[in-house]
Amino acid sequence: MPGVIVALVVLGVAFLATSMRVVQQYERGVVFRLGRVRGKVREPGLTLLIPLVDRMRKVNVQVITMPVPAQEGITKDNVTVRVDAVLYFRVIEPVRATVDVQNYSFAMLQVAQTSLRSIIGKSELDDLLSGREQLHRGLELMLESPAVGWGVHIDRVEIKDVALPDSMKRSMARQAEADRERRARIITADGEFQAAAKLAEAAHKMSETPAAMQLRLLQTVVEVAAEKNSTLVLPFPVELLRFFESAAGAAAAHTPAAPQAAPAERAGRAEAPAEVAAAQAAPALAAAPAAVLAADVPAPVAIEELPE
Repeated sequence: MPGVIVALVVLGVAFLATSMRVVQQYERGVVFRLGRVRGKVREPGLTLLIPLVDRMRKVNVQVITMPVPAQEGITKDNVTVRVDAVLYFRVIEPVRATVDVQNYSFAMLQVAQTSLRSIIGKSELDDLLSGREQLHRGLELMLESPAVGWGVHIDRVEIKDVALPDSMKRSMARQAEADRERRARIITADGEFQAAAKLAEAAHKMSETPAAMQLRLLQTVVEVAAEKNSTLVLPFPVELLRFFESAAGAAAAHTPAAPQAAPAERAGRAEAPAEVAAAQAAPALAAAPAAVLAADVPAPVAIEELPE
C-alpha cells in the first residue's frame, strides 16, 4: 500500500511538471489540442496543459525592428538610386500570426522589399530627398494591407538612406552653387538699386540748399585727412578764380598811371616779390560773397604735405 501511494505521488508530480507552462509578460500562448487551435489565447502567467494532448506555441508581441536591405531602382525621373528602410511592427492577433502565415517575420521582410522597390519607381528624386513623409505614409499603406490578414500591426516605416551616383552628386552640387550665385547677384543688384535711389534723393535735397554741399565737402575732407595721406585733393570753385581775376582788373583800372621809369627801375620792379600781389588781392578776398563759395563747378587743387 505505501508503494502505491508513492507511485501516485510520483505520477502526480510528473503530471504537474509536464502540464505546467509559464508565459512571459511579453508573450502570448496559442494552444493546439490534438492539432486543433484553441480559440482562447493563454495570457501571461502560469497555465496548465493536458499532457500528450495539448501543445502550446508562444508568440512574441513586442515591437520588432526589422531593417529592410537596400533596394536599387529607377525613379520616375530616370535616376538610379539605392534606398534602404527600417520597419517597426508587432503581433496583435497571435492566433492568425501562427495559423495563417508560416513565418510572419520573413513574410513582412519580403513585402517590405517589394513595396520599397515599388515606391521608388513611383516617386521622383526630389521626393526621395525632401518629401519623405508622404513616402512613409505610402509605404505604410502598402504594408498594412497584407499585414492585417496575418494579425500584424505596422507601427511605422521609414526610409533611412538614399544613395546617389557620384555623377548625380556632382550635378546637384553645381546646381546648388549656381543657385547660390544667382541669389547673391540678385541681392547685390537690389542693394545697388536702393543705394542709387537714396543717392538721388540726397542729391535732390542738397540741390535745394547749396550750403549742404559745402558741408558735405568739408566732412569728406575730414574723413580723408584722418587716414594720414600725404596728398589731399580739394575741389576749388572756378567762379572764385574768376572773381579774383575781375577784382584784380577793377583794382588795376582804379590805380593812377605812374610816370615812366628808367629801364633799371622797371627791371627792379619786375623783380619785386610776389607778396605785393598777394597784399593787393587780400581786400578782394575779404569782400568775396558767400554765394561764390557754393559754386557748382569745382576745379581740383592738390595740396601736398611735406614728410616729417
